[in-house]
Amino acid sequence: MTRTEESVVVVRGEAEVMRRTARLFENATDIACAANDLASWRWASTGPAAMPPPPAGATVRKVFRSGTLLDPGWSQRLDHIRSNPGVSIRVTGDEVNETIILDRRVAILAGDRRAGERTYSIITQRDAVQGVTSLFEAAWRASTDLDVHDAASAEIRQLAPQVLDLLGAGVKDESAARAMGLSVRTYRRRVAELMEALGAESRFQAGVRARELGLV
Repeated sequence: MTRTEESVVVVRGEAEVMRRTARLFENATDIACAANDLASWRWASTGPAAMPPPPAGATVRKVFRSGTLLDPGWSQRLDHIRSNPGVSIRVTGDEVNETIILDRRVAILAGDRRAGERTYSIITQRDAVQGVTSLFEAAWRASTDLDVHDAASAEIRQLAPQVLDLLGAGVKDESAARAMGLSVRTYRRRVAELMEALGAESRFQAGVRARELGLV
């Protein structure tokens, strides 16, 4: 553990975060969460790193990066999230600051992963928490409701694994389109939609982002 100042504490590992904040989670009435992938805030259901379920009646808002919905484990994860009443989910194409905010009084920021463990900053300083909350609120306003996004991206999510394989193999568009039974125009549109979902500006960047998410 490293103490940077009285109101900001940096810790290593999820177990230490929960040791310090479990009671806050158990009593929170307003929880905001932002994640770039399924690994963020997906702590163990039992043991020292267990993240308590939201209290009954709590308002929970979650923003996920759109590429997360392409993860093979997304459906199972979504079922788990939706099993808790009062949860609202939105999707953004932008990279987000991976954050949990409890009752607008405490912010937990995910940091780098070192030697297998991630660092976390636990912030209680009022102005700093307000700043983090403002960033989350901006991301929330700019994001899309999950059901709306889901309806628009169902087909690309189904085609994503094959498209990523073809991109990774460097297959030319004409051959890739033929392999998928699509016109070249439709294939290129699907590639563009996939790039948008991954927040990528190029096909190469899409491949890098897909590897980061474990999609290829």
